Amino acid sequence: MAVNDTKLADAENPGAMCRGGDADSDVDFAGRANWLRAAVLGANDGLVSTASLMLGVGAVKHEVRAMVISGFAGLLAGACSMAIGEFVSVCSQRDVEIAQLDRDGKRGGDEERALPSPVQAAAASALAFSVGALLPLLAAGFIVGYKLRVAVVVAVATLALAAFGVVGAVLGRAPVVRSSARVVVGGLAAMGLTFGLMRLFRASGI
Repeated sequence: MAVNDTKLADAENPGAMCRGGDADSDVDFAGRANWLRAAVLGANDGLVSTASLMLGVGAVKHEVRAMVISGFAGLLAGACSMAIGEFVSVCSQRDVEIAQLDRDGKRGGDEERALPSPVQAAAASALAFSVGALLPLLAAGFIVGYKLRVAVVVAVATLALAAFGVVGAVLGRAPVVRSSARVVVGGLAAMGLTFGLMRLFRASGI
């Protein structure tokens, strides 16, 4: 009788069913937003670290080959580091969640299938980092002139940082202008500090 009453209540109030669907959609959207935000942050890391590395090497050696090779090495090393770090982190998280499921007696079924995938997380981190790192590499790879090459790398990195800042702010529901400015200033500071310190090495003859 209670089941029939519940069905009747649902039939009289179809909005309740719609609200339930909206709740599921909100959960799904939040999950996708978190993945997208993590991807944006990974791309931002790849961009800043690779551009800083290229500018640092470029402060000592002006040849385009040196900057491109150093940037490519940074891309490979950074992507591998991100992938391994994420894999280990998610594996640890997965072990903790499985242990909790065992304690709760809920091991198996939908609960276990919903656990995060270490391989998927590692691949996503490596891909995001590589996408960001490719931007300064592509910007510098076809420019022979040293000063123009440095200027283009900085300009491309600045524009990309601004774009990443906007996307990250929107996904995180943070103030767009302030968040984007913070990302740009931080990235420029990293690149400028690396370039300046390496210029000191070149001036001292080390």
